[in-house]
Amino acid sequence: MARKAHWQSFADVRLVCPSADQVRVASHRTVLIFNIARNDFRLIVAAHFDRARLYTLRFMTHTEYSKNRWKAQL
Repeated sequence: MARKAHWQSFADVRLVCPSADQVRVASHRTVLIFNIARNDFRLIVAAHFDRARLYTLRFMTHTEYSKNRWKAQL
């Protein structure tokens, strides 16, 4: 889905993935969160819209995500 997309902003992402969220992490950067497999997993990516690139930062279960430890690591 992401390879075929031409996202230029988070608003474009939300048109395709309405459950996607933006979260600010410890480094003061904003990452995108995608719910995968009916909310069982989370995919966390860094989006560089100006370069048309997504970088996978974390893929974790909902339980791991809920502990919020990942926010301090990014």
